[in-house]
Amino acid sequence: MKLLVDGRQAYAYTGGKPFDPALPCIVFVHGALNDHSVFTLLARWFANHGHAVLAVDLPGHRRSEGPPLASVEAMAEWLLQLLDAAGVQRAVLAGHSMGSLIALEAAGRAPERAVQLWMLGTAYPMKVSPALLQASLERPLEAIDMVVGWSISSLATKPSYPGPGVWLHGSYRALLRQVLQGEAAGGRPLFHIDFSACSAYAGAEAAAARITCPVHLVLGAADLMTQPRAATGLAQMLKATVHSVPAGHSLMAEVPDAVLAALRLALRG
Repeated sequence: MKLLVDGRQAYAYTGGKPFDPALPCIVFVHGALNDHSVFTLLARWFANHGHAVLAVDLPGHRRSEGPPLASVEAMAEWLLQLLDAAGVQRAVLAGHSMGSLIALEAAGRAPERAVQLWMLGTAYPMKVSPALLQASLERPLEAIDMVVGWSISSLATKPSYPGPGVWLHGSYRALLRQVLQGEAAGGRPLFHIDFSACSAYAGAEAAAARITCPVHLVLGAADLMTQPRAATGLAQMLKATVHSVPAGHSLMAEVPDAVLAALRLALRG
């Protein structure tokens, strides 16, 4: 689905179903150097079970026109404008990693529009090490390899999304490279821009003070990128329900059934 946001084309995957803004809506926001495809399974399930779904590509990521936005605050404002463009008044706001901060900030800016807030693979503050920040700017392919190694909890092949036998490390590396290549053509260091936005974000306390909806955190027990203990303060601030799944940072790919179960439980309240 293509939308016009702030004069530029934006893309959102609707889960294989025509988008109906009259249905209860769930908006999925991806993390750094990712795109909507990390939410394909979740988007398809909810779209086939009575929900309208928007799994977005952030500006400068794959199908959404750039330039990329340099702060979590700017991306949250863009997300709210995308809801306006889609005719959505209220929605569940869901995000993974950097996307979780964007969803948090959007819910804080417009609490009346957030039905629930789902934060997957999250932490606060979400500081990126100086070495990884530098690598993302100067040696992005090396930085991709580092992130892939830290994002998946095991070297072993296991039944996972999209099916048994898929090489999770290779498919995730390919995705990051594709997203990087698309924006690199515009001369913009997308990986560094995204990581810098994560590292600089300092608005969680202010956002949390304004949020009134139920909040759920879904954390990978073996996550090395956003370690579960780094979300403890966030969970307390938001009075959140915490769900733990046996995975690393790429939890939607590693344990898709467990993540889906946690989110279905969240919807049931």
